[in-house]
Amino acid sequence: MLVCICSMVTALALMTATLGSPTFAQDLIVEKKTLELPRYETVAGVTIRNVRIGWEAAGTLNAEKSNAVLITHFFSGNSHAFGKYSASDTSAGYWDAIIGPGKPIDTAKYYVISSDTLVNFNAKAPNVVTTGPATINPDTGKPYGMTFPVVSIKDFVRVQRALIDSLGITRLKIVGASMGGLQAYEWAASYPDMVERIVAAISTPAAELYLIAWLGAWAQPVRLDPKWNGGDYYGSDEPLEGIKTAVKVATLHAFHYEWVDKTFHAGLAAEGKDPREALVNKFKVEAEIDEFIAQRAAVVDANQFLYLVKANQLASADISRIRAPVLAISTPTDALFPPAQITQALEKIAANGIAVETTQVTGPNGHWNGVLAIAQAGEKIRAFLERSRS
Repeated sequence: MLVCICSMVTALALMTATLGSPTFAQDLIVEKKTLELPRYETVAGVTIRNVRIGWEAAGTLNAEKSNAVLITHFFSGNSHAFGKYSASDTSAGYWDAIIGPGKPIDTAKYYVISSDTLVNFNAKAPNVVTTGPATINPDTGKPYGMTFPVVSIKDFVRVQRALIDSLGITRLKIVGASMGGLQAYEWAASYPDMVERIVAAISTPAAELYLIAWLGAWAQPVRLDPKWNGGDYYGSDEPLEGIKTAVKVATLHAFHYEWVDKTFHAGLAAEGKDPREALVNKFKVEAEIDEFIAQRAAVVDANQFLYLVKANQLASADISRIRAPVLAISTPTDALFPPAQITQALEKIAANGIAVETTQVTGPNGHWNGVLAIAQAGEKIRAFLERSRS
């Protein structure tokens, strides 16, 4: 459930000196497009009108429409997985290391698509198009707030299916990390005749009890902020302290102590304010992390954060329906999707006669290695996608 967006990924990659992508002569330029659905009926049977999500694509769809790869994003990600919006952009999409001309997910060979999810984390970001509780309800002219229906990972996948159908695609491969892995497994379970292969990085097919409990802990600071007001804060002060604390909890959970040691500094936050002398005095690491997290609060809507948490808690792909071969990528220091849980899930899938392959990526970033160190698995991903479905 990675807590970050594309620009922050690039900054983190620089700070942690993770593996990058090869240098190419020309940047891949992508355009943000919008899918609009007049109505969408959720898995729970509630109709949402005027659903909109953003999407991006690179490469060329072949005549048979058989070369599509869908990238499904992590908890706080969006559709910007690869390329730049303009040549002057200072950073590229979060998985630009492996997506593009000549790269493991080769846009000279594949038509690569990525879309924003419903209830997207980055509701206020200028390049994110999403429908959720912060969206204006066409029936009232006001934000939905807590009247927005609960949605799940399966709903994310169904809206993506509408996008794929609009493009005339009937077969595709799915690649995603963390929440993107939950979506990849759900795609394979919901549409076994469409999905040829899936790559699920740092993820299991369903939210295990440990993750469900942790997600609840992520959400609690928002609920405890008085300004949240039961979700009715539109037009007044937003629960910024609650969302900043929630993002901080999730960030520290998803990373690793090595990342903290490499990124931040020891000492006092302010000269002459020793933490041993007063409770309000901070260590430098606390102040630096607070500053780091504050950059995210400007694009986050508190209600959408809570709805996104719930969607992830509800993740539960039916592995008995999966027929597509699986490449699962884990990392040894993952506290969100521990490797042992990934192994247990894969054993159940393999027991159904499904081909399963595994690989690991390593680094100082804990769960985040699945994004920041993904280039380590690049050639494994390339070879896996190039094989025909067995």
